[in-house]
Amino acid sequence: MSTRVDDILNQWRAERPELDVSPMAVIGRLSRAATTVDTRLAATFAEHGLDSASFDVLATLLRAGAPHELPPKDLAHWSMVTSSAIAQRVNKLVDRGLVTRRPSDHDGRGTVVALTTAGKDLVEQALPDHLAAEERLLAGFSATEREQLASLLERLAGA
Repeated sequence: MSTRVDDILNQWRAERPELDVSPMAVIGRLSRAATTVDTRLAATFAEHGLDSASFDVLATLLRAGAPHELPPKDLAHWSMVTSSAIAQRVNKLVDRGLVTRRPSDHDGRGTVVALTTAGKDLVEQALPDHLAAEERLLAGFSATEREQLASLLERLAGA
């Protein structure tokens, strides 16, 4: 059975037969998979009044362990986003009372972002649903296939 990606590749091969369009097969499917994942996870986050960016910050602080606080540069590192993106995310979460920002005890110029009780409660409520959504997305894969996929995606991310 032909997929939409296969049809697109065949169209390209007919139009530009001198080009190797085979990368489109992988990247097209990867893009569609990413959209599916984002859409399904967004629905789960929305059930908790969150978006993926907010969940990411709250979850990063939670997994940091007690006292559930980090400097913004560490949040950026563990969230794999820029410091300006973290600043925007933190501002929104401060406004909602889910995190606080205070001066660092160790660096007079630095700040620390910490989970509030409300933020900790919210992320702890959302986490099981998030993991269940991820499990549903991966249900068709064996443990070995999941490891292989994770490894392949890591290689792609490092390319």
